[in-house]
Amino acid sequence: MKKRLILCVVAVALSIMTAGCGAQSPPAPSTPAATPAKATKTIGAALLTQTHVFYQDMIAALQEECQKNGFKLILQFADFNSSKQNDQIETFVIQKVDALIIAPNDSAGIAPVIADARAKGIPVFTVDIAAHGADVVSHIASDNVLGGELIGEYLAKAIGAKGKVAIIDHPAVASVQDRVAGFEKAIAKYPDIHIVQKIPGEGQRDKAFRAAQDLLQANPDLNGIFGINDDSALGALAAIEAAGIQDKIILVGYDGTPEARDAIFKGSALKADTVQHPKEIGKQAIQAIAAYFAGEKVGPVIPVKVDIIDQASLKAEPSK
Repeated sequence: MKKRLILCVVAVALSIMTAGCGAQSPPAPSTPAATPAKATKTIGAALLTQTHVFYQDMIAALQEECQKNGFKLILQFADFNSSKQNDQIETFVIQKVDALIIAPNDSAGIAPVIADARAKGIPVFTVDIAAHGADVVSHIASDNVLGGELIGEYLAKAIGAKGKVAIIDHPAVASVQDRVAGFEKAIAKYPDIHIVQKIPGEGQRDKAFRAAQDLLQANPDLNGIFGINDDSALGALAAIEAAGIQDKIILVGYDGTPEARDAIFKGSALKADTVQHPKEIGKQAIQAIAAYFAGEKVGPVIPVKVDIIDQASLKAEPSK
């Protein structure tokens, strides 16, 4: 009897346990897997320098436009060193950035690293300075040939359509090659003007200062100088003023930086500048990349307008 009672208790307990196991909550209704957030596009920018006002303005526009589009921007600067820039681009390729922006230090020498990036599926865009012989999606820059023509025409008229002029050059850079080509095209219209020398200043003020000193010593009867950017023009201006011949030479430049504008406004030997719009270049570069990511057609060249300023136009500007 006692054994039967124990067996009954065990049976009841097993029944309760079985009922408990079967009384599970119904499974929650299945929900579709969440769609993963779209990955942020990363853009690597290998630029010539960050010391020029032109590049500082362009960088600000690149950053602003990237923020608007939700892109991550990584900046690197060559500091006028081709090997350094090549290493920076190779690192970007290893990091598998989604796009590259390059302002080459050497327009011809940059082609192999661009080819490597393209071979690995990375779209490349150049800004300000073109890359010769390279497969890029688009080149976004000032119309430098036109800018050279405009400043050449200005200088020709300023020296009375005759005399000797020289160029403080930076021949390794494609944008400068275009400026010089435009300048020479304009000067060629004046048979009594002769370009007596083109001397490299590498786009840097201290080197342009020394180049201008050499020009002035070799050509004491020089009438005009074209500095291919404002650092070149301001370096030349310092050499002209040090020689005390600011009333004998007409100097023109290219960029329209605040310091150059101030020198022009004050009536120095620097009489005029071709003005670029670096913020517009930066803005349009990111817009071109965004269009490319969206599968839209992007033009191989996107030109950005240029203007001429001189003392008269600066004085006519409304005061801020």
